[in-house]
Amino acid sequence: MDPTPNVRKVAAQRRTDCIGGITHMNGPRMIVVEFNELCPALLDRFMHDGLLPNFRSFYEHSDAFITQADAEPPALEPWIQWYSVHTGLSYQQHRVFNLTDGPRARHRDIWDILTAHGKTVANCSSMNAKSLRARDSFFLPDPWCDSEVAYPDELNIFYRFVRHHVQEYTNESQSLSLSDYSALLLYLFRHGLSTKTIAAVLKQLVAERVRGKDESWRRAPLLDQLQFDVFRYYYRRAQPQFATFFSNSTAHYQHSYWRYMDPEAFSMPASSADLLHYGDAILFGYQSMDALLGELCELADSETLVVLATALSQQPFTRLEHIGGQNFFRPKNIESLLGLLGIGYQTVQAVMTHQYILHFGPGQSIHEAMRRIEGVKYAGREVFDCRESNDGGLYFGSQIHTPPPEDACIEFGDQAAQIGFHELFYRIKEVKSGFHHPDGVLWLRTGRHSQHTPKVSVLDIFPTILDYFRVELPAEERSPYRGKSLLQILGAGQTNAYSHISSDLGASGIAG
Repeated sequence: MDPTPNVRKVAAQRRTDCIGGITHMNGPRMIVVEFNELCPALLDRFMHDGLLPNFRSFYEHSDAFITQADAEPPALEPWIQWYSVHTGLSYQQHRVFNLTDGPRARHRDIWDILTAHGKTVANCSSMNAKSLRARDSFFLPDPWCDSEVAYPDELNIFYRFVRHHVQEYTNESQSLSLSDYSALLLYLFRHGLSTKTIAAVLKQLVAERVRGKDESWRRAPLLDQLQFDVFRYYYRRAQPQFATFFSNSTAHYQHSYWRYMDPEAFSMPASSADLLHYGDAILFGYQSMDALLGELCELADSETLVVLATALSQQPFTRLEHIGGQNFFRPKNIESLLGLLGIGYQTVQAVMTHQYILHFGPGQSIHEAMRRIEGVKYAGREVFDCRESNDGGLYFGSQIHTPPPEDACIEFGDQAAQIGFHELFYRIKEVKSGFHHPDGVLWLRTGRHSQHTPKVSVLDIFPTILDYFRVELPAEERSPYRGKSLLQILGAGQTNAYSHISSDLGASGIAG
């Protein structure tokens, strides 16, 4: 990953735009790399140990900040914080609390505003965002929001595959058909599948065949690599001025395997076999993202500012150690369970880990559905918690965190029949061991290094992007935004909210 800028190689025949001393081909460009929940302390540790060469190079050529989330628990969730990043609005302003609420809230986001000001944009799986369809753009929805469709339409073949594997990765009873895989492979071969990715997939499949299914936890970065291949294909074709690329795989590793990386932080002992098998799982995630970061920077040309953002981070989760940690249980077949309860619905969608959202058609009662779901009990306790969503849907998820005995039964409200708990539910293997921390990473690869203090708000990212693209909103549109452009801190010395990039920043160059 070469961080050296080369702004002189600008084709004379192409239109240029000079901003603050930086000459941009067809205007400024930016790629925001959204690596969800990476931890500042772990990045420091692994970089110091020489284990993350691409992160290290990126950091050494970046203006680096620690960001602070704009809300506290229970709003300290990635789908809330990323929504704040993308809209510039605090949680108190936008009130988007649930995953899948974002597309329906319809606040103006960064892609909307840049498009309205004549910029071309792309969104590759950014969390809780609404769809976009515009000239020289492309859009891959996040895998939890199936209310949105990809653009161009052909991208939905890949999106359906990603959505299935993220929502049902723990459920062996839900699998894609041979025809589904055939359509996917044909699509990938035509849309950027690399020999490197093919080799990585084959290597993983061989490892699972030789060492057993316990090696399947290493699959998550393969989905990132497939997504990058597709992103690279459309990025090269559309050449958007602003693009985001989101990945969640290492956040998943931190939630699941922190106790094996740092066993001394937990009172519940881990087996020596698990420590050996999963002890480097989080490092594996960081190193996989290190390789991905290198490829993303190679994709960016010398006129493109690459930004790394994590929105928040994680820390050890020890609150439920006294009951054996927080386990998760999911229905083996959610449609069958809802049929057993006699609940009519329009759609049911898996969201995070153990949670689902129901939507209802005309004549179907959300309140009756809630009554029946809350009537499902184990040992006198409600199995599910329920709450209404902002759009009239119903969120529900298992709140049983301690494994029931093998002969445990569940009751169905006013129904006399009892059914074995384990007939209907399966336990997700991983026990929660990481939870959210409000600090995040924000690195702008400007070609120089400075670690800035104090911490800045995640709400500062939105005006910084607008500032970089010289988008200055009218005062009446600007008033809701509480963040400030960080380009001022990088030597601009400007006072207006959306100042253009300073000559000081231009002198250092934008790395490519």
